[in-house]
Amino acid sequence: MDILLQLVYSGVALGMIYAVIAFGYQLTFQTSDTLNFGQGDALMLGAMVGLTLVNQGVNYWVMLPLVIVFGMVQGAFVERIGVQPAIKIKSEFGWIMSTIALGIIFKNVAENIWGRDDLKFPSPLPEAPMQVFGANVLPMEILVVFGAVAMMLAVEFFNRKTIYGKAVVATFNDRDAAKLMGINTGLVITFSYALSSATAAFAGALIAPLTLTGATMGAVLGLKAFAVAIIGGLTSGLGIIVGGIILGVAETTTGFYLSTGYKDVPGLVLLLLVLAFKPAGLFGKTAMKKV
Repeated sequence: MDILLQLVYSGVALGMIYAVIAFGYQLTFQTSDTLNFGQGDALMLGAMVGLTLVNQGVNYWVMLPLVIVFGMVQGAFVERIGVQPAIKIKSEFGWIMSTIALGIIFKNVAENIWGRDDLKFPSPLPEAPMQVFGANVLPMEILVVFGAVAMMLAVEFFNRKTIYGKAVVATFNDRDAAKLMGINTGLVITFSYALSSATAAFAGALIAPLTLTGATMGAVLGLKAFAVAIIGGLTSGLGIIVGGIILGVAETTTGFYLSTGYKDVPGLVLLLLVLAFKPAGLFGKTAMKKV
C-alpha cells in the first residue's frame, strides 16, 4: 500500500507538470484557435536557461521569475514570426508547420550552445525523501505540485480580475466582437503565446531538478502535455488538471507494476477512447460554429 501511495505521489507531481504545459496549449487555443507545437521546446529552453543562471551563481528563487520573463519573450517571438503571418492569410496549416519548424530550430540552437549531453540541475531543496502518510516523497515533488497550481491560479486570477485579462477572455468569447469593441486582438494573441511559453519555461525550471536537463527533454513532455490537453479538454482548466493527474498516475503505476516499456500505453489508450467517444475532452465543451 505504501508503494502504491508513493507511486501516486510521483504520478501527481508528473501529471501537474503535464498540466502546466497543457495549460499553455489552452491559452493559445482560446484566443486564436491555434496551438504552439513547439511548447515542449519552450520548456526545454526554460530549463537550460535556468541551469545557466544557477551555474552563474543566481539563486534558484531569483532565477524562476527571470525564466518566466525569458519564456514570455520567446513565446512572443514565436507568435510574431510563425503564427501571425499564417493567421493573416488564413492558412489552416501554416501555423502548424511554423511552430514545429521553430521548435526544431530552438532544439538545434540548444544543442550547439549547451551540447547534446544531459546535465544535472542542482536541487534548491534537500534531496532526502520525506515521509507523508507512510510513503516517501521528495521535497521537489511537493514544490512541483504547489508551483504548478500557483502558476495556473495566477493566470486565472489575471484573466478574471484585471482589465487586460478581461480583454483576453473577450477575445476568446468572440474575436470579431472584441475587435469591434476596440480591443487589439492581435496583441492579445501575441500575449497569449507569451504567457503560454512562460508557463512552459516555468515548468521546465520546476521539473529540471527532478530529471536530467538536455536539449531533447522537451519533445516527449510536450507531446504528452498535448495528449493531456485533448483528454481533459482544450476549453476546461479543470479538465487540464484532471487529465494531467490521470496520465501521470497511469504512467507511474504501469511502469512499476507492468514494465517501463508499457508506461506510455494507458495514456495513449485513453487518448484514443476520448477522441472516439468525446472529442471535446472529458470536461470540454463542443464549440458551435456559425456558417
